[in-house]
Amino acid sequence: MNSVSMRGLLTLVTMGMLTATAIPSVSQDTLKCEPGETYTMNVMVSGHPYWVPVYQGFKQAAAAFGCKTVFSGTPDYDIAKQIASFEQDLIKQPAGVLLHPMQSDPFIEPINAAMENGVEVVTFAADSPKSNRTAYITSDNLAEAKFAAEEIVKQVGESGEYAVLENPGQSNHDLRVTALIDYMEQHHPDMKLVGRQATNQDSNAAYRATASILQANPDLDAMWIPEAGSAEGAVAAILEAKADVLVIHADVTPTTLEHIKAGNIHMSLNPNQGVQGFMGFMALFLAAHSEVFDPFNDWQISGYNPVQVPFMDNGFAVITKDNADSFDLNAYMDGRDPS
Repeated sequence: MNSVSMRGLLTLVTMGMLTATAIPSVSQDTLKCEPGETYTMNVMVSGHPYWVPVYQGFKQAAAAFGCKTVFSGTPDYDIAKQIASFEQDLIKQPAGVLLHPMQSDPFIEPINAAMENGVEVVTFAADSPKSNRTAYITSDNLAEAKFAAEEIVKQVGESGEYAVLENPGQSNHDLRVTALIDYMEQHHPDMKLVGRQATNQDSNAAYRATASILQANPDLDAMWIPEAGSAEGAVAAILEAKADVLVIHADVTPTTLEHIKAGNIHMSLNPNQGVQGFMGFMALFLAAHSEVFDPFNDWQISGYNPVQVPFMDNGFAVITKDNADSFDLNAYMDGRDPS
């Protein structure tokens, strides 16, 4: 190193030391909750097993900061009831809400109203992108769709017939379906879409839809399903028809896990739920405590919350017969507090 560059390095180091002493360091006391500070997780179909690991991750992160958590939502698949439950949560003035909005647009005004009243909102797994929510935590649905498409072609060949079930109106499910269809059209044009029916996470509707698709398309090679509830009904119809259909779906339930172990479902692409909940809490906490850092932008004069995370990818796991035991929900919950 020559003398000029050495002098430059020493100057930078000195400036850094002066800067470090000039700016007060953040006290560790600011990275914890006030007594009674509470964060809520709100979902639709609250009894669905998907939420269990998400909430466990949410609670684990909250406990590290000395915060309280509440699990909330509606047991129904009903957008009006979920909005009502969300608004009921706000009456208790939580510091923030980790929200899985059943549909995007109906939640715009409720989310914005919550934010205006000082309650931070982060969405997860499904989004309301036109709202003022500060962050969105999810798996990469485009990556999931591409992976599923390539796996279908790998297993059945470049030419064949496939079908999809769908859940219109839920952003992540919509993207999983449309992205796979678009990808097939662009990269594997000899794969023909022969069936597309809305089943709305209803296993009975999925059973009927799949039976109808099979009857009309006896040479069906594969199905892509954006969630596990419909996969349960689809597999029942395939088994009853004694058809040879490759099934890949997103998410997982105890029932579909058993079908994976039995070889009735080829694989599941499952978002890393614990990471989703843990990072969901972190995004909420930092949004509620944005004073703990200076992000080096114009937030002070612009008057907006500097914590803006338009998309955080929590990743996804590929569940097959070989690793299915790692996704046993009962084993996961053994010794954990479910509340």
